[in-house]
Amino acid sequence: MNSLLKSQRISAERTRPQSRTSKPEPRSLAALRRAAGDCRDCDLWKNATQTVFGEGPSRAKVFLVGEQPGDQEDLAGHPFVGPAGKILDEALQQAGIDRTEVYVTNVVKHFKWAPAQRGKRRIHKKPRFTEIQACRPWLDAELQTVKPEVLVCLGATAAQSLLGREFSVTRHRGQLVESPLAPKVVATVHPSSILRAPDAAARQSQMQEFVRDLTRIAALL
Repeated sequence: MNSLLKSQRISAERTRPQSRTSKPEPRSLAALRRAAGDCRDCDLWKNATQTVFGEGPSRAKVFLVGEQPGDQEDLAGHPFVGPAGKILDEALQQAGIDRTEVYVTNVVKHFKWAPAQRGKRRIHKKPRFTEIQACRPWLDAELQTVKPEVLVCLGATAAQSLLGREFSVTRHRGQLVESPLAPKVVATVHPSSILRAPDAAARQSQMQEFVRDLTRIAALL
């Protein structure tokens, strides 16, 4: 194992929570989802509509994990159903990956937001490290239950949560990373980053790169 992968593995292990008042155990996804609905290990539930747990086949080969549910996900109770989810659906289709055969989730299960200065819009806020840590046992339980062949981290928050705080998606995007979490682990951008591109040309270019990453992931199966 080279020094980069070794440091990533050590860092990831150090960020793993050591204790929890109600640590979930691997079992059925339905049971985990019900239990997560009552989680109060951080304060994000207070301003969220509901817990947004992961969804997909219990034996999915591909496991996609992002940062947190957004506004539409919070209201609907399902992950990746908003604008970023539509980008993800389109990219998966172009890459030849069936969304219905993929497990999708987030490192944080509640929407963290702040009110807009004008209007009623809810503005996404990045979760704190302590909030990510509080939610990590649920993600570990999902991984241990699904046992995917390929784990895909979407964006820096997911990648650094699972692969260590020094991990850089920019430097290691699309590369296989050695990790005890799954036989094959890859990080790429979060689809929401494509929505933030400055113009149509940039969005098209970033979308093509994202599809290329997912196409390589499809080839791993």
